[in-house]
Amino acid sequence: MTEQQYDASQIKLLEGIEAIRKRPGMFIGDTGPKGLHQLVYEAVDNAVDEFMAGFAKSIAVTIESDGTCVVSDDGRGIPVDVHEQTKIPAVQVVLTKLHSGAKFDNNTYKVSAGLHGVGITATNALSEALEVIIKRNSSIYSQKYRKGSAITELKSQASNDSSNGTTIRFKPDHEIFPDTNFQYDTLTKRFRELAYLNKGLIISFEDKRSNKKEKFHYEGGLEEFVLYLTKSKKLLTPVVSMQSTQNDTVIEGSFAYVDKYDESIFSFVNCVNTRDGGTHVSGFRSALTRTLNQIGKDKGVIKQNEDALSGEDYKEGLVLVLSLRVKNPLFESQTKVKLTNPEIEGATSSVVQDHLKRYFEKDVKTLRVIIERARLARQAREASKSVRELIYRKTPLASGDLPTKLADCSSRKIEETELFIVEGESAGGSAKQARDRNFQAILPLKGKILNVEKARLNKILENDEIRTLISSVGIEPGENADIGKLRYGRVIILADSDIDGSHIRTLLLTFFYRYMKTLVENARVFIAMAPLFNIKHGKENLYAFDDKELQKALKSLRDKGVQDNKIEVTRFKGLGEMNPEQLWETTLNPKTRRMKLINLSDAKEADDMFSILMGDEVPPRRKFIEENAKFATNIDA
Repeated sequence: MTEQQYDASQIKLLEGIEAIRKRPGMFIGDTGPKGLHQLVYEAVDNAVDEFMAGFAKSIAVTIESDGTCVVSDDGRGIPVDVHEQTKIPAVQVVLTKLHSGAKFDNNTYKVSAGLHGVGITATNALSEALEVIIKRNSSIYSQKYRKGSAITELKSQASNDSSNGTTIRFKPDHEIFPDTNFQYDTLTKRFRELAYLNKGLIISFEDKRSNKKEKFHYEGGLEEFVLYLTKSKKLLTPVVSMQSTQNDTVIEGSFAYVDKYDESIFSFVNCVNTRDGGTHVSGFRSALTRTLNQIGKDKGVIKQNEDALSGEDYKEGLVLVLSLRVKNPLFESQTKVKLTNPEIEGATSSVVQDHLKRYFEKDVKTLRVIIERARLARQAREASKSVRELIYRKTPLASGDLPTKLADCSSRKIEETELFIVEGESAGGSAKQARDRNFQAILPLKGKILNVEKARLNKILENDEIRTLISSVGIEPGENADIGKLRYGRVIILADSDIDGSHIRTLLLTFFYRYMKTLVENARVFIAMAPLFNIKHGKENLYAFDDKELQKALKSLRDKGVQDNKIEVTRFKGLGEMNPEQLWETTLNPKTRRMKLINLSDAKEADDMFSILMGDEVPPRRKFIEENAKFATNIDA
């Protein structure tokens, strides 16, 4: 065996554009939808930085009919003079050199979002074409790029327009991204969020592919954001808002309590969503608990000999938006989802405590509502603990046995095993016959599970079907669930493709979202896609998952010269109507099936949807049905 040569010649050096194109995931996360839309966000973030610095008022984003994205702002315009070190125009440095820009000191931009000196360079590098147009110094400058490299010199022409600004036009490179189609709803969510976080900023968005357009402009800032987040919920308190500056850090927050049992916290640092929280969130939590307990006793709402309420008690029903402007933020990782600056915890705590003391000195009514809510949460938490202990003494979780209705698999290799949750004995029986017993387990549930949107955990744990589900999955419900105890690598919801099946999926997803979120966060929850139609012609056997696919299959057969009277179309009313071979071929076989991964990328919209569809408030549900009824398909009579 010849020893492979390993010397200096094997060491490769990738710099700048080449590095980004070679390893795009290192710079934008991935080359799927998330990474694709990140290209837009980087261009928009630069415009937001101009707004935060006080030099821009509006941003316009347009998706052209050919998929080109155009981002324009009315800021100062990227500098165009020659850069002293590189001897090329400053704009070319910004677009082609990693770790370049005006964000590495605190003079040009006090705070900034984006990937500090990487963002717009990555957008350029991963675009098959990009053009920058700058209005500055009563002139218009332009330069074109291809796959990150300049293909023209910086051109200029005089202009009578004295306004300033930057426009970036780019088209994602199809060699990098399998799908280069921007999603209107995905972009809309981010632009709305940015407009809430930057009070007064105007963001206009137009999609010429679908002729959709929207404008986002909120003078109410975070207070309006909280009202938007709670629009499908019942408010128990007014929105409480605060803003202050501590050692050059701007701390802003708004919160309210709603008639729900979970907590919703949306935290940001320099407009970056810190999904995992950090020192700013822990500072808010500690100040909220400490101050409410202190003021509560001072006002006689909490008796002197009463045990202090805990942070866990004050979490229930809390909806919070917390936004900070930090000069030199420190994050746990490159993804910037958790803030780690130690000094921020004390600063946030101080601001929150000072504001809440002043606020609740005047509004004792709201103080009383929050404390009474926390008392009920404590009672439910204590009851839940007792129910848990009782359940775990009587159910398989304590003994290591499994529910009798669970048809387990033989493999113990977690990453290859799957648990299918099936509604009904009929469908469960078909699934048991169709499955591969080596790695696929089947759990049939009786009827629709409890609507957990309307119940606290102690009541949920008393439900037989949910207890069976918990025992089978292997992990306890709650924030501290140990993913290491998960019994199967994938938890797959398998329900009929009709209205009843959709309802069952919503109930199960509500439970997982509310009480087993760790499963979703770790990409363990899937929805199995079962076909609606079977199309037969002789020995040819096709399946369609919706009406559109049915028409496509029929057209394909007709194009082959097959007459309609020779085609047999069968509509499956339920999984139980399929024979085991059909169920395996279409829904269970990893080589041929379709599955949808459930993720938390859209936590706010998921939270809204669960509240609208499963909550107590009727008007939001009625409005949703009225607005979406026209899109409904495959409704059984």
